[in-house]
Amino acid sequence: MELNLDRQPIVNPMDLSERELQKATTSLDKSVAFVVNWCQKNSIWPVTMGLACCAIEMMGTGAARYDIARFGAEVFRPSPRQADLMIVAGWVNKKMSELVRRIYDQMPEPKWVIAMGSCASCGGMHNSYAVLQGVDQIVPVDIYVPGCPPRPEALLWGLLELQKRIAEDKRIQYFQK
Repeated sequence: MELNLDRQPIVNPMDLSERELQKATTSLDKSVAFVVNWCQKNSIWPVTMGLACCAIEMMGTGAARYDIARFGAEVFRPSPRQADLMIVAGWVNKKMSELVRRIYDQMPEPKWVIAMGSCASCGGMHNSYAVLQGVDQIVPVDIYVPGCPPRPEALLWGLLELQKRIAEDKRIQYFQK
């Protein structure tokens, strides 16, 4: 087996044309964006936001049997300033909606929301003036997890779907001039 030890000469960036420089910068931006997306999808920190019976299933997801830590989301943060995912587990009444929005606004960018259960998604069986008919009326929702209450496997499915979206994010929002 022969080794090819021919090395390419070091290129001075000042000798590159504008088009070549733009191509190299774009390639570097895409590589850095890929690494950033990979890091973000494997280190999602959810904020504790259990509002009803779905919260019990969300807590069960963090237990040893389902082990949400396998997917990098084991650190349920008590402070929204340290979290990048809000899992709204259960129905939201109109009094609580202002606080849910405030917690969402305190989260740093980029941030994502999972609506867990039919009550968080569309109000569920609570068709009342006091219950919000879907948390998407106050915060933008990225993933809807169906069920009443959804099993921990369903929440893990939602987390995996969110990780796919984060990995496929084409925006190079952090490195644009």
